[in-house]
Amino acid sequence: MESLTLVALIVIGAYILKSRDQRQRIALLGSHLGNYQIEKLMENLTEGYLRCLGEDDPARREQIWALLDSTEEKLSAQFDSFAAEFSRLDESEARVSKFPVAIPYAHRLFPGASFDLRKAFAIHARGISDVMKNGAGRSPKAKAFTLSAELFLMQHTCHWFCKSKTVASARMLARHKTSYQQVLDAVSPQTRNAYRELTGQ
Repeated sequence: MESLTLVALIVIGAYILKSRDQRQRIALLGSHLGNYQIEKLMENLTEGYLRCLGEDDPARREQIWALLDSTEEKLSAQFDSFAAEFSRLDESEARVSKFPVAIPYAHRLFPGASFDLRKAFAIHARGISDVMKNGAGRSPKAKAFTLSAELFLMQHTCHWFCKSKTVASARMLARHKTSYQQVLDAVSPQTRNAYRELTGQ
């Protein structure tokens, strides 16, 4: 009976610590993201891509692509500013545990099994910018597909920091009907290689 009570106390204590840790992370990230319209611009782009792909009139489709170019530029510029602002945080505040499930303060207990979120955001900023500028000469449809993947991966990283990799992957699957591996395969090779090197995934 005493052992069961002890186990229950440990479980409850771990849950309280995990919740506190996650609240702090959500508040930290939110305090920086709140200065930008990144989420709204992402939503506008996603809806615009779907509308464009469903447009039968080629002339109208070209008009929509042109409008979306402006939204892409705004989003890229805002994320560049956000990543630069976030990079000024102390590294101790920006570590992300590589463990698949949330362990309270794992980034402090096991620093070797974590990565630097500031570096991840720098990778995302470069990836979004490079695809937006389209130096690779992708078609509008291919560009939209790759940029969507870059944005979904960035969103996954945010959820990974706030919760855990498992929760982030489940949210992406539920929201975008896309798995983490599918998104990682769909981003630009430069983003994929840098992200894998940083996260060890």
